[in-house]
Amino acid sequence: MLSKCLNCRFKTYFMKHFVYLFSLLTFTACKENKPKVEENIEQKAKRIHEKIITIDTHNDININNFSDSINYTQRLDTQINLPKMDEGGLDVTWLIVYTGQDTLSDEGFAKAEGNAMSKFEAIHRLCEEIAPDQIELALNSDDVRRIYQAKKKVAMIGVENAYPMGEDLSNFKKYFDLGARYISLSHNGHSQFSDSNTGEKDNVWLHNGLSELGQEAVKEMNRLGIMIDVSHPSKEAMKQMVALSKAPIIASHSSARALCDHSRNLDDEQLKLMKENGGVVQTVAFSSYLNTKKDEAYNAYIKTILEKVADSMGLEWYSRDQFPSLTDEQKETFMDNYPKVKKIGISMVEKIQGAPKMVDVSDFVDHIDYMVDLIGIDHVGISSDFDGGGGIKGWSDASETFNVTLELVKRGYTEEEIAKLWGENLLRVLDEVQAVAAELQKT
Repeated sequence: MLSKCLNCRFKTYFMKHFVYLFSLLTFTACKENKPKVEENIEQKAKRIHEKIITIDTHNDININNFSDSINYTQRLDTQINLPKMDEGGLDVTWLIVYTGQDTLSDEGFAKAEGNAMSKFEAIHRLCEEIAPDQIELALNSDDVRRIYQAKKKVAMIGVENAYPMGEDLSNFKKYFDLGARYISLSHNGHSQFSDSNTGEKDNVWLHNGLSELGQEAVKEMNRLGIMIDVSHPSKEAMKQMVALSKAPIIASHSSARALCDHSRNLDDEQLKLMKENGGVVQTVAFSSYLNTKKDEAYNAYIKTILEKVADSMGLEWYSRDQFPSLTDEQKETFMDNYPKVKKIGISMVEKIQGAPKMVDVSDFVDHIDYMVDLIGIDHVGISSDFDGGGGIKGWSDASETFNVTLELVKRGYTEEEIAKLWGENLLRVLDEVQAVAAELQKT
């Protein structure tokens, strides 16, 4: 009887475990045979965009947007602000201390220095008083990664035109201490340091490249650990900077001259020099530097529309060729109103059948493709020149930043390559520049 009972229990135990084992094997087999769901292009782009650090190396500012009542915590009409950075997944913005060119005189230098200091103060106010819980100033790549991991936006400072420094080289240390990590020695007009690309227009040069003071400035930037920006200086000045510099250099917002023949772009010789130097060219989303024919056709068409929009809003409207004759106040007012007027004008043109097409993200990535093919993935980056005239269809402000990543994925760039383009190349150069400075400071 006992034997029979044990036999029944054994059969029951065996059957239970057999059924369990069979079910497990069947489930596993079904799971293995189940086809994997493939990402579509947009899903892949979103995954990559959320994973990598995205850096835009050139965004201009207006100090009026850095007050207690009006500031970047709000979704202003500016192309760059914190809400738009959040919407577009832009992690790092290089805010620019820009000063236009004036006379090479003590009076001109003093006036320009006041403008530069007000912009430094505005950036520090944003990061330290207005929104320290949302954005923090970075001084090196470790800061960038730490702030990014803390889920805050990152601010960095670039100086567009060393003109405000006058003839005192100690000002480079002053600007460095205020947070400047790249400086351009000239802008639109020859400075006391360097000839500008604008000299091509009339073939009139002041220094035939760099002045003696400019040569010393290159050495001082190397010593301090400031990246040298060659986006605005002349070709000859750029070549001399490459020859003098002991560290890699950058072009903070320039594109390929072979695709768009503008003096603000770099030709193939310059691009190859950037590669030899170990630097990086930050492709810029500025329509007239990307596709001249397309840009001119569109601007000719929209010109009268923008003038009517501005007039209806009671605003003065100027063409770019009028800029040199404007006062600083007129320029600032114009640039402040430019985005809102252009936005209305663009929406009006889009409704007109047969209107010329805007320069777009595809045109922008054409330049990235060209430069990657010519000098390699390690020497190309991304910038917008937002709030300084930049912006194209598809990347008209920071809220549309994802569209750049989407276009890169469509063109077959890998996650690693996209990470390099969006910031790793720039951070690598910054690291190398600061490493050179550390060695120079030992001697």
